[in-house]
Amino acid sequence: MENGELNLITLAQHFSDDEKAREYVESLRWPDGPICPHCGEINNAYRLKPQESKKGKHVRLGVWKCGGCREQFTVTVGTIFEDSHIPLSKWLLAYHLLCASKKGMSAHQLHRMLKVTYRSAWFMAHRIRYTMTQEPLSLKLQGVIEIDETYVGGKIRKRQTQATKPGTRAQDRVNPVGNKAAVVSVLQRDGRVQSRHVQRVTAENLRPIVEEMVAEDAHVMTDSSTTLKGVLKGRKHDQVNHHAEEYVRYENGLCITTNSIEGFFATLKRGINGVYHHVGQQHLHRYLSEFDFRHNTRKETDSNRTVQALKSTTGKRLMLRDSKQHLV
Repeated sequence: MENGELNLITLAQHFSDDEKAREYVESLRWPDGPICPHCGEINNAYRLKPQESKKGKHVRLGVWKCGGCREQFTVTVGTIFEDSHIPLSKWLLAYHLLCASKKGMSAHQLHRMLKVTYRSAWFMAHRIRYTMTQEPLSLKLQGVIEIDETYVGGKIRKRQTQATKPGTRAQDRVNPVGNKAAVVSVLQRDGRVQSRHVQRVTAENLRPIVEEMVAEDAHVMTDSSTTLKGVLKGRKHDQVNHHAEEYVRYENGLCITTNSIEGFFATLKRGINGVYHHVGQQHLHRYLSEFDFRHNTRKETDSNRTVQALKSTTGKRLMLRDSKQHLV
């Protein structure tokens, strides 16, 4: 590859066949030599050559044999690629397309571009989002922290507000977000963001999120919501009153605003409304991982972002039955 840049052109030119794609994944996962997933020995394995038998090839391409435990393995063992019948070249293309598209790429688009079934494209995308999941923070977010919530879902239609059971009267006032999914995000200004799908935006649900993510000496900024009162536990707290059309103000040279997290929500909404159109609540946490990952690597090139995502495939498996989230 020219200058080591991983983009759509180099993927098409250099990884058009599965063997070249496998060699590239091996170089990413094993920079110091092959690692046996069975015994953990490093650089003590040799590649088996495909051999013909009366019934055809009985050793397939890409198989290694450990010199220690004598077990066979491939680079896909212990990754999301394991037991996948989709060629690695198509996996690399899917990774790049999801990492390089600011607002995401629908499974139907992947299905058309990669020539796989829609079901395969949908599950491929979910596996990729799973590898984008952020690990628990080693350090809490510090400095200026913005916390806000948004709601994902369509508007309640008029006929929904009038639907009643026999013998009951229509509600005088319908909750405008009653059919929407609540998303709470915690953003460190000029830093990382982490988003959570919660059943309801209450102090009880937000308390563990704040305790897990926000440092005790952080300066928290929110809108005029009173939900966080009693949750911040002595952390410095400033608010902007959106109801009074206040969005930015300065105090002692510090910009008090939630515009950074509002900008993140804008990208999230454009992606869900304009690209995915409909997201099931049981799968929303996967899409949040995707948008968080792209935001947190926004200063990287598309190539580096793709490489970072590919390096996260190790040690992760996702079965279809385990892809849903069950909120309590």
